[in-house]
Amino acid sequence: MAAFGYEAGAKLRDSGVVPVVTEEASKDVKMTASMHGQPSPSLEDAKLRRPMIIEIIEKNFDYLRKEMTPNIYQTTSFGTTAVFSGIFSNFLFRRCFKVKHDALKTYASLATLPFLSTVVTYKLLVIDPLYSENISKENCVFRSSLIGIVCGVFYPSSLAFTKNGRLATKYHTVPLPPKGRVLLHWMRLCQTQMKLMVIPLVFQTTFGILNGLYHYAIFEGTLEKTIHEE
Repeated sequence: MAAFGYEAGAKLRDSGVVPVVTEEASKDVKMTASMHGQPSPSLEDAKLRRPMIIEIIEKNFDYLRKEMTPNIYQTTSFGTTAVFSGIFSNFLFRRCFKVKHDALKTYASLATLPFLSTVVTYKLLVIDPLYSENISKENCVFRSSLIGIVCGVFYPSSLAFTKNGRLATKYHTVPLPPKGRVLLHWMRLCQTQMKLMVIPLVFQTTFGILNGLYHYAIFEGTLEKTIHEE
């Protein structure tokens, strides 16, 4: 049996079948060894791709920071004008009602509340819809001017009117109005001061229009840059 096997192997070697198989097997072994010896192409791509992704993210953060900074400054300045309007209205109505008590309390509230209401309302009604592309240029300007009128004039003036009117009633600095005619009595008493509120009304309306145009121009510039980069 051993001799038979040896003869069969010799015949196969003589026919040239066995050397071909051994050469293919040796090639497979060499390829496997080389693949194990070298790093995977996917790992190399991942190593090269990671710094590129980090660089793109950093550029996007810098770009967003540069674009958002003017919006923050402009919105803050819009709220600051509402603060001046609140202080001005508080000054007028305190003189009208001849109130000398709780000055710090009234001035603090008339400076803080109009500022917060203007900034928050402007962000919700103008900034957010603008950058979600749900607002036109005319609508942006209209909303901005309306916020300037309501949050920058009507709200602080009505707040100063009611606060100082209550203080006047509490400390009896002016004659008490007849029952049922408190509001009418106070309005007649403060006619001159109400007319003077036209000054902040014109200013806030003008500033609101300019603010809306400014933010819409920034939005258009940002949109054009994004389309150009894509």
